[in-house]
Amino acid sequence: MSGLALREYQEDSLNGLREGFAAGHGPQVLYLPTGGGKTEVAISMLKAAADKGHRAAMVLDRRVLCDQTSGRLDKYSIDHGVLMAGHWRRHTHKSIQICSAQTLEKMGSFPNLKLLIVDEAHNTRRSIVEFIKNNEAVKVVGLSASPFTKGLGGIYSNVVSRTTTAQLVEMGSLAPLRVFVCKQVDMSDAKKVAGEWSDKEAGERGIKISGDVVSEWIKKTHEVFGGPRKTIVFCAGVAHGQDLSAKFKEAGYNFVSISYKDSEQTKKAIFDEFAKPDSTITGLIATDILTKGFDCPDVMIGVSARPFSKSFSSHVQQLGRPMRPFPGKEFALWLDHSGNYLRFKDDWESLYHEGCHELRDDAEKPKKEPTSEEKEAAKCGNCGELWGPDRDVCQHCGATRPKRNKVIAVPGQLEEIKIGKKPYGGNRIDLWNEVCSIVRQKGNKPGRAYYLYKELVGKEPPRRFEDTPTVDVSREIANLVKSKDIRFAKSRRASR
Repeated sequence: MSGLALREYQEDSLNGLREGFAAGHGPQVLYLPTGGGKTEVAISMLKAAADKGHRAAMVLDRRVLCDQTSGRLDKYSIDHGVLMAGHWRRHTHKSIQICSAQTLEKMGSFPNLKLLIVDEAHNTRRSIVEFIKNNEAVKVVGLSASPFTKGLGGIYSNVVSRTTTAQLVEMGSLAPLRVFVCKQVDMSDAKKVAGEWSDKEAGERGIKISGDVVSEWIKKTHEVFGGPRKTIVFCAGVAHGQDLSAKFKEAGYNFVSISYKDSEQTKKAIFDEFAKPDSTITGLIATDILTKGFDCPDVMIGVSARPFSKSFSSHVQQLGRPMRPFPGKEFALWLDHSGNYLRFKDDWESLYHEGCHELRDDAEKPKKEPTSEEKEAAKCGNCGELWGPDRDVCQHCGATRPKRNKVIAVPGQLEEIKIGKKPYGGNRIDLWNEVCSIVRQKGNKPGRAYYLYKELVGKEPPRRFEDTPTVDVSREIANLVKSKDIRFAKSRRASR
């Protein structure tokens, strides 16, 4: 396996899968953030199975992804076949097979298969689900950076999560995002299908702000980078993508819109050109084509122009595209015209810091829309960059955040916080940071922070103790904690 060396967290992930199978679990999901190296982990599993004399296959739902994975196996000098219609590498006798979902559907069976790896397991295809349920002797591992689809828990009995996006950013394996909240597509009173806004509805409304998408991109790319940088734009459909492409061209920039209507050869040619360091294409515009398996690490900007009401999985996949690491890439920009970042911010913060440890049917449901006041409070009023939880000076324009009181700047935590009968001037993150800072100063255990916070607010903390920064503690909170400590000490003395 020339050149393939797994990182510590990848090895740990494999150990987690082994432990799960040893404990009697059936099919398992391996959660790794986008950019976490799922393909390398999959290749390691395929090779290990083949070395033991077993047949192993990896199923992917697009031709281009099959070709990409086959190319990666070639990189590591691993012999394999590709089960895909018309493919030159259809060597069915090989122990390792890269298989298109469509081909597996037509086959119906896979004799002597011992290991099946399902790429993008959150995209559940009925035929693949039936294959898994009808072949219980086959060990199945589903790979996903967003395992939130309803019904996954009925297919997979366990999820292994051994690293987080925050950890990958900290070690330099992913680039952090700087988020700007821009003029948004107005989805008020828009029709929904199964709880989600339709592409047609989102596209028609998105076209109304195409000019704003272009002007904001021009402004930010010059302010931050001094000129154009490679960009991907997530649109709501073919017409929306074509409209955006035309508007960018009118402004003098080559943004190419691609869709399911384009042939595989056309899309491949566009991707190959875009991947060049000196590409003639500044930006790509598409819907889900750029959401799954697209890998171009020198992309510096992501533009979200397709609003989602409940599709957190799609939002996570999109965020991951510009976060790929690249030499000299300290961060990537995310220009949010969809409202998705604020809509899903609470879920994203949890996933970012904690990973995914259970498969829940209610993980994706329509989100309550932040009010206009909450949206304004979440961003710098001067330039639109999202405020960080522990930042009061905008890193983009230097503006100072106005004193916050009742409006909380974190969606999902936008309620007024009261401690007893008095309103607290910050948000849940602020309060949790202060409580953790006090506990650190006193040398108490993290559990003390948990119970103290829950006693104050009546809810569990918004994130792990380890993920909180040390901050200045307000006199209000310091005095409150001190009084609780005094009462606690008195009660212990009285009970002796």
